[in-house]
Amino acid sequence: MKKPVLSEVEGSEKDSLKDKEGAKKNVPLGGVISIAGNADEYVTGGWRKMRPVLDKAKCTNCLICWVMCPDSAIIVENGKMVGFDMEHCKGCGICAVECPDKVKAIKMIEEEQGT
Repeated sequence: MKKPVLSEVEGSEKDSLKDKEGAKKNVPLGGVISIAGNADEYVTGGWRKMRPVLDKAKCTNCLICWVMCPDSAIIVENGKMVGFDMEHCKGCGICAVECPDKVKAIKMIEEEQGT
């Protein structure tokens, strides 16, 4: 994927990316989402400290975890929760917190404990 450079920037942001003589710098922009829907291209689960574990026997497939997950890391097939996309899960634990109290099919464990 091509990252935007100074020549593609418009407005006052462009003015701040000049050298001392006022010449344009050909600097890649950081923190810019240049293409919508590209988050799937970035693996973000590598720094996770905690990981979710699903007890399929307890899961009622209410999919509240799927709705609430900020990283779209809940894998659903045919209307049923089947697991987690660990390449994108950051271990925030929202899925485990939102799992209904009577069910609690998701628990968080330390990453080092494995599966």
